[in-house]
Amino acid sequence: MSTETDLPDGVVVVGIDQPLVRNAVNTETAARLHDAFVAFDADASARVAVLTGDDAAFCAGANLRDLPKLRDSGPLGPTRLQLSKPVIAAIEGWCVAGGVELAAWCDLRVAGSSARFGCLERRWGVPLIDGGTYRLPQIVGVGRALDLILTGREIGSEEAERMGFLTRVVPDGEALAAAVTLAGQIASFPWRAVVNDRRSVYAGLGRELADALALEDELGKDTIFADGFAAGVDRFNDHQAGRRP
Repeated sequence: MSTETDLPDGVVVVGIDQPLVRNAVNTETAARLHDAFVAFDADASARVAVLTGDDAAFCAGANLRDLPKLRDSGPLGPTRLQLSKPVIAAIEGWCVAGGVELAAWCDLRVAGSSARFGCLERRWGVPLIDGGTYRLPQIVGVGRALDLILTGREIGSEEAERMGFLTRVVPDGEALAAAVTLAGQIASFPWRAVVNDRRSVYAGLGRELADALALEDELGKDTIFADGFAAGVDRFNDHQAGRRP
């Protein structure tokens, strides 16, 4: 986990760091990624994490010559963790097979314009077992998710953005910088509101409407009664007053 001084306050960068194999994940890498995100979630000073590969590849999935051992936290490391804070994927180059699942585990995804995506494991009889069959339909819809999962076809950033998988597409080589900037913006907001609204979104998935609204109300009240909410309202009022003619 990176905590360089040039990062915005509250932002950390986690690198997959296996460039010789297009950032394919083996057992050692999976354990390192898992531990890095557990540490991130426990660190009160860390607010948003950015997960990245390198300019050639975000992640090519599992290293089939050194398969990660199956573990409760997910074969690729963190994919069965349910964090309390946001993670952004910074994607360049190849994001395929389990790399798609790892990116889908993140809250937001920023990619270079030449990045490539696909459930290429379909061609080799390898299943999706890092949450892809659950998360992809929620992100892009059932029909598009099945198109990717069943055909194993490869797509580019333009189509991935159009179907809703990507949050931002930027020029090649700028995904990490753009993701760090986005992370810094999120980290700068009043924090109770950020984490409670994020929690409300995920916890509400699959619930009946009345239950989801009750949870939203509960978490909203927690935010409203938290320290700092009144100061935020004052800032908003001052901002609006400044815009009046």
